[in-house]
Amino acid sequence: MKSLIELKNVTKEFNGQVVLKGIDLEIFENEFVTFLGPSGCGKTTTLRIIGGFEQASGGTVLFNGVDVSNLPPHKRNTNTVFQRYALFPHLNVFENIAFGLRIKKVDKELTEKDIENGKTVPYKKRKLTEAEITEKVMKMIKMVGLEGFEKRTIHRLSGGQQQRVAIARALVNEPQVLLLDEPLAALDLKLRQEMQYELKEIQRNTGITFIFVTHDQEEALTMSDKIVVMREGEILQVGTPEDIYNEPANRYVADFIGESNILTGIMKDDYLVNFDDIDFECVDYGFKKNEEVDVVLRPEDIDIVPLNQGFMNGVVDSVAFKGVHYEIDVKTDKSVYTIHTTDYAELGSEVGLRFEKEDIHVMEKF
Repeated sequence: MKSLIELKNVTKEFNGQVVLKGIDLEIFENEFVTFLGPSGCGKTTTLRIIGGFEQASGGTVLFNGVDVSNLPPHKRNTNTVFQRYALFPHLNVFENIAFGLRIKKVDKELTEKDIENGKTVPYKKRKLTEAEITEKVMKMIKMVGLEGFEKRTIHRLSGGQQQRVAIARALVNEPQVLLLDEPLAALDLKLRQEMQYELKEIQRNTGITFIFVTHDQEEALTMSDKIVVMREGEILQVGTPEDIYNEPANRYVADFIGESNILTGIMKDDYLVNFDDIDFECVDYGFKKNEEVDVVLRPEDIDIVPLNQGFMNGVVDSVAFKGVHYEIDVKTDKSVYTIHTTDYAELGSEVGLRFEKEDIHVMEKF
């Protein structure tokens, strides 16, 4: 895959407060990348620096190998969809989407020297005819599922439909990168879930790199090719949704992505960890002998079995029906384990707990 965007030691300060602490990140062509983290972690600031809406205090932003750190947004081959869609209420759906095509300036062709000096990244320069504008807009309208809504005014659209217009308006200019700053936050849960799949499908169909900001772990896991987990201005882990979920780098990532049972343990030796005063075989190695570690067991990886037929025994402390599974807390002598299972267990009953060695994930102490 070809590298499209590189952030090198990017820092940002606001009024003496450090918001980004030396971010290093590489984003490739045709990727769906999600910045994930709590409010104030620096994810939106990073997005705005990539888009040119904020200037980094230090470091370099490269776009196709060209330094664009000091270029304004309109000089970068990006477009942005914000949480508030900022549609024009006096224009209908068609004209909202066509707006950027109609006002697009035509720059002179750039020389190699211009590009080397970082003036801009070349893109299509020629003014479009009305027929070409119509063709492009109708293609976008079809892609976002708004056929028949061309003449509809904005105030007659639902929140989800308005979001589709905003996405189509951003995509019609064929940017190399689409920046999305929590665009689903204002939608209700069901519509938000529908739009997660639609956004991913649009990204696949266009081949455009999407960079998405969210604090919602489900959104990140559903849509992303790559997740960037951030905390307090730093990147804690970069990986596929499967990597982030199954192999979290530390306690924070494990706790932020999905539900986890996180326990303190001792790495007795390679492939042998102790927690809850019991030695367990595991698949992890490379730690110091008797090093204190964090241990993760995902709730869906623990089985409830008859008493004395598991690795440990406990008492069912709570039972909650979640629709597709029960969430059951089992209290042992040392800990409380949360289990997700389709099997019901009686409140107050004594049970055993069992899991496979592959289900144990050992991490450095955070």
